[in-house]
Amino acid sequence: MKRPHSNLRVEDLTTANDAMARCLRLAALAAKSDVPVVLLGETGTGKTLLAHAIHNSSTRGKRPFIAFNASAMSDTLIESQLFGHERGAFTGAQTTLKGKFELANTGTLFLDEIADMSPLAQVKILRVLEYGEFERLGSEQLLHCDVRIICATNCSLLERVGLGKFREDLYHRLNGLTLLIPPLRERMEELPALIAAELKAAAANENKTITAIHPEAMDKLVAYPWPGNLRELNHTVRTMVLFCDGNVILPEHVVFPPDLKPNAPLMQPAASGSEANGSGDKTRNLSLAGAVARHVKFVYEQAGHNQRRTARLLGISRATLARHLRRKSQN
Repeated sequence: MKRPHSNLRVEDLTTANDAMARCLRLAALAAKSDVPVVLLGETGTGKTLLAHAIHNSSTRGKRPFIAFNASAMSDTLIESQLFGHERGAFTGAQTTLKGKFELANTGTLFLDEIADMSPLAQVKILRVLEYGEFERLGSEQLLHCDVRIICATNCSLLERVGLGKFREDLYHRLNGLTLLIPPLRERMEELPALIAAELKAAAANENKTITAIHPEAMDKLVAYPWPGNLRELNHTVRTMVLFCDGNVILPEHVVFPPDLKPNAPLMQPAASGSEANGSGDKTRNLSLAGAVARHVKFVYEQAGHNQRRTARLLGISRATLARHLRRKSQN
């Protein structure tokens, strides 16, 4: 899919993947009605983007689109955020606040991470969906709203119902249509186009002119499983552009987050610029010590020769880093 944009519509989204194409066809149908939608997908797959696109393509497209993350909040804070509060309703409530339902009136309310919402908040939302009315905290005045609900979750709501962690009646209210967004690792045929789009946007943002990606750099990108999906892809490409000081993305510019497996290196050891261009010595040191030395050198250079930052990035002490740097200088 293309990059997020506040005016993006479902019909603007394109894909070369069959599963994603089916998701977009269903999204286009959902945009023609007010049926509640559940977007199911891993973190970073673009659920917020698709929710906004459905809203923009609907008859409510000119009305408000209000997003709310439903996780990791106390019941009082969730209730205040969703339904608003009057001044003095609780300690710290110094002004009257409109809630998300009130702000989204006649538009769309996007509830992200709905599966993590507390039981009390679930009851409150169910009432709004059933009767279209609510009160602000600290008020007895009934307020009415007309909102279209789109939810997002990275786990099955039906399974949460079976575990007793999500209300079945609320599930049926929300689950008008479920759209499954496939993870990026199942859409690898789209990767080159996605990288190209992200690279163009990131280069423009950094005022850089980047004309190509070295084949070895592209090999690294294609071989990576992308556990963070589109969000991780966006971050990785922006980092590539930041590191690149020429017109070509080289292998050493491609840096991934730490592998979560025990004792895994922070980043993949990168080839030097001459090696990346094929002009390096093909009999170079391929030992583990040589790979470690090259990796330390790479991180040290990217950190601007700042030893404190380099040690923090590598996850080692400054004394250990100093030994590596002394060994490198002696060689």
